[in-house]
Amino acid sequence: MVNSDLQVAPQVAVPIIEVSHVSTRFGEAVVHEDVSLTILRGEIFAIAGGNGCGKSTLMREIVGLQEPTSGSTRLFGVDSQLLRDGQPQENHRRFGVMFQQGALFSSLTLAENVAVPLKEHTQLSPEMIHDIVALKIALVGLPSESATKYPNELSGGMRRRAALARAIVMDPELLFLDEPTAGLDPIMAAGFDELVMQLKALLGLTVVMVTHDLDSLWRISDRVAVLGHGKVLGIGTMQELSRSNDPLIREYFHGPRGRAAESQHKEGTWNPESTTL
Repeated sequence: MVNSDLQVAPQVAVPIIEVSHVSTRFGEAVVHEDVSLTILRGEIFAIAGGNGCGKSTLMREIVGLQEPTSGSTRLFGVDSQLLRDGQPQENHRRFGVMFQQGALFSSLTLAENVAVPLKEHTQLSPEMIHDIVALKIALVGLPSESATKYPNELSGGMRRRAALARAIVMDPELLFLDEPTAGLDPIMAAGFDELVMQLKALLGLTVVMVTHDLDSLWRISDRVAVLGHGKVLGIGTMQELSRSNDPLIREYFHGPRGRAAESQHKEGTWNPESTTL
């Protein structure tokens, strides 16, 4: 007999990234001043803000590519300082990074670019690597014949998808996207956003996205952190941030492009006019 008095414990959101009191300085230039935020497992979390506010720098600090001046970042509960020292190795395999403009190796074909993490971090046979690479190329919506092409033979949108295939080739839990739609036309940017949503659902990803694309922020983000003047000006959903009284946030979200993006989101329409700041 089932005890009807038993209560199911509520699900608790699990932090996957913790940034605590991070400050970053380059000489006299202050990039971050006491930045703190938490990113939860399973969400699409965007880091937004104007040019030069330290969005990409913060991402590099989280993944261990750069050390903050003070404060700490933790990834999967492990201090990112250990990642900078190359330990623990298993944590490196749990996340993938898509850098700005794709950062593909120009001397390698698309397939060879996607295969790089597998060759560096696994002992898989060439046949198995070939099969996995082909699967990931197909998964991001690229035709099989593109595998033998070099980056300079691909369109901007195809290069982004190739970089995304490389970022997910190790089946990560966490995916970092650094300005993924910058420079893409509105149709390609919308298609890339849709692909990110599909991969999140299919692979169970947590996604951290650095962007200033207002359309992307409205379309796919669960929460957004807005950086400015070295600080976190606000964190919340786009609906919450659009109601903020902070003057910098209002300037960011309530300019002509911000109003257009919000209007299209609320009306459920899409107009192929760029609303990228």
